Amino acid sequence: MSEKRILLKLSGEALAGEKKTGFDEATCVGVAKQVKQLVDAGVEVGIVIGGGNFWRGRTSEKIDRTKADSIGMLATVMNCIYVSEIFRTEGMNTEVLTPFKVGTFTSEFSKDRVNENFSKKKVCFFAGGTGHPYFSTDMCMALRAIEIDADYIYAAKSIDGVYDSDPAINPNAKKYDTLTFDEVVEKKLGVIDLPASVLCMENKMQMKIFGLLEDNSIVNAVNGDFKGTTITA
Repeated sequence: MSEKRILLKLSGEALAGEKKTGFDEATCVGVAKQVKQLVDAGVEVGIVIGGGNFWRGRTSEKIDRTKADSIGMLATVMNCIYVSEIFRTEGMNTEVLTPFKVGTFTSEFSKDRVNENFSKKKVCFFAGGTGHPYFSTDMCMALRAIEIDADYIYAAKSIDGVYDSDPAINPNAKKYDTLTFDEVVEKKLGVIDLPASVLCMENKMQMKIFGLLEDNSIVNAVNGDFKGTTITA
């Protein structure tokens, strides 16, 4: 494998499995086993997890947007604490990092702390989004990947790539093998938020999007056996 440091984005909905909410422990254990293979092979892994298995604040019209986004940030903290503990049961050392204080539950994010953790073969979980409303975990994914000098972003979703329309609605939806961030923005594909797309484009950060629930999907993607969509800068 050519990448030495990666940012792995995990879909909260995908971690919930068929339940669609909360966690499917077997799915989380499967992710942990795959990441351990990467860590054992010398890959440094940072992880961002979405909060959609607990909260999707944009669907609520009764709550102030800033408050809804605050709940979403805390949902990602819960996700990262849970999944990091699953990782520990599989023999990995972890640390959950946030852009704001969460008592003794997490540590505050800094690039120096991340580099120190990676030197000790720890997996770093980046929780709490950017710490500000109006930015999704896509923005956190892009920002943290660039900040920590990741070689690549690997986005494991509940869908196996990028399509020109929703395949759940349109059975004739076309899947893209490759795209540029320019095309994502121009075609308004919605695969990741517009600000995150622009940030990746400006900083030449590349991304691979694939289905989390496919067998050994994370290891296969990093090792080059990839069936999803690659987005280049």
